[in-house]
Amino acid sequence: MTPQPTDNYMVTIAERLTSAYARIAQAAKNSQRSEHEICLLAVSKTKPAADLIAAYQHGQRQFGESYAQEAVEKVTQLAQYKDIIWHFIGPIQSNKSALVAEHFDWVQSVDRIKIAKRLNTQRPTGKAPLNVLLQVNISLEDAKSGCHPDELMNLAECVSHCDNLTLRGVMAIPAKTDNYQQQLQYFEQLRTCFDKLKAQYPQIDTLSMGMSNDIEAAIAAGSTMVRIGTDIFGQRT
Repeated sequence: MTPQPTDNYMVTIAERLTSAYARIAQAAKNSQRSEHEICLLAVSKTKPAADLIAAYQHGQRQFGESYAQEAVEKVTQLAQYKDIIWHFIGPIQSNKSALVAEHFDWVQSVDRIKIAKRLNTQRPTGKAPLNVLLQVNISLEDAKSGCHPDELMNLAECVSHCDNLTLRGVMAIPAKTDNYQQQLQYFEQLRTCFDKLKAQYPQIDTLSMGMSNDIEAAIAAGSTMVRIGTDIFGQRT
């Protein structure tokens, strides 16, 4: 049985989504960009399927998940919603790569050649190629996932030769800071990576950067996709 949102879910999540879109629109206007250039990815990890349905009923179609097994349960529960686009945005463990390859439309966290090759091999026959973003450790944090910027082109070359993967762009989760100029610096570094990649691979079109605390700087630096969780679904429990 498909879980149904309560009226409280509908009101709260609908209002938060409306606020998120308004915030994106204002940031785009401030940067002399069109809001239509920027996709909102609703980060729904740890949230129940009912919350996703509430967002769906308010028009949201793209959802981001970080935990493969939890996400697959939601994909199964919400299988009737054929137009949902599922993004995997968390670190990919080798023993979970098959789940990601089988159940997702996008994966934003490819940071190793080994993982790219596994996803390519494990993508089911008959499914469209898996859209891939390369995760870059732009702030060079030891504990953070992502390839070193100097390794990006080698990783991109690998993905470009995988028949079951489509290289679409880059993603990063920079070091958290409330300093706007520092945020902007990190995002501009990722934009440089994106531009370098696009010069060699013209199909590149997605620059995924910016979350609840820093979307203004991300949009100013050229983000085409922001990932918002807390501001839509509330604090993780």
